[in-house]
Amino acid sequence: MTESRQASAVSTQERAAADVIRIAHTVFTVTDLDASRDFYVGLLGLNVLHEEPGALYLRGVEDREWTLKLEQAPEAGVRHLAYRVRTDACLDGLVALAEREGLPYRWEEELDRPRLLRMQDPFGVPVAFYRESRTHRWLLQDYHLHRGPGLQRVDHVNVMTPDVGSMMAWYGERLGFRASELTEDEDGRIWAAWIQRRGGVHDLAMTNGAGPRLHHWAYWMPDAMSIIRACDILAGARQPERIERGPGRHGISNAFFLYVRDPDGHRIELYTSDYVTVDPDFETIRWQRDDPRRQTLWGAKTPRSWFEEGSRMEAFDGGWVALTESELKGMPSNVI
Repeated sequence: MTESRQASAVSTQERAAADVIRIAHTVFTVTDLDASRDFYVGLLGLNVLHEEPGALYLRGVEDREWTLKLEQAPEAGVRHLAYRVRTDACLDGLVALAEREGLPYRWEEELDRPRLLRMQDPFGVPVAFYRESRTHRWLLQDYHLHRGPGLQRVDHVNVMTPDVGSMMAWYGERLGFRASELTEDEDGRIWAAWIQRRGGVHDLAMTNGAGPRLHHWAYWMPDAMSIIRACDILAGARQPERIERGPGRHGISNAFFLYVRDPDGHRIELYTSDYVTVDPDFETIRWQRDDPRRQTLWGAKTPRSWFEEGSRMEAFDGGWVALTESELKGMPSNVI
């Protein structure tokens, strides 16, 4: 077997060993848990699945397990982003991958997840993988219990990174993610990418910028009117300043969206109406960086904060991952 065929075979084996199913949960540190509860539970209507001193475990009405943990801490940030895998053998394969590539890893335990593999990917993003989870009765058809605008299920995560192209390639080659859409400039340099495992538009998106940082954590909404209702709720609560961008429709993904900021500045996207990518002949959609329709199909401008601000990510040994600046400079033309 030639060297290139050997490399291809190893890559195929690695992807099969990982068998990531989907994005599953994140852990946010927050500086005022009561204020965060008022925002996520009182206004957005997420459901409290577990509560313990200094922590809340939340889910949407369709989630059968918790998808957002809020943890009281002196500083706000992101502990990790977690993916669910299909088998325990997948976890063993990820350990082997970490050892081959010199990535730090350790076994941890979270509530309802007795065996959680924590790693730091090559780009500094704290990631975790698990197979076993305690699941709970869903609330999807318990309409009498629904509150707020109706957050339904976790949809995706977006991270800011200075090297989108390399990160996209690593997740594709090592973990089997597939690209649905890309943003590139006239020189073919990739500024943003949307990659997926479950057959939607994305489980993970990557945006050019100083990083690694969390850009946003996203929940699927039942329809566009539920997103409009979120705006009305925030306005009625005299907190319209929490609305950072939208509502509108993305060119990329075709989704109807709204971006809001929590009391610590963590960005949440409310998201609906994208499309499926499961067909084997699906081809990656490519957008030019300066096409104003890619960010908002209607051509509306995007605030500068959306491009520049994000949440810090926890380093493997504590503290925060140091930021690396991107070599790609310039701001898309549809910025205020």
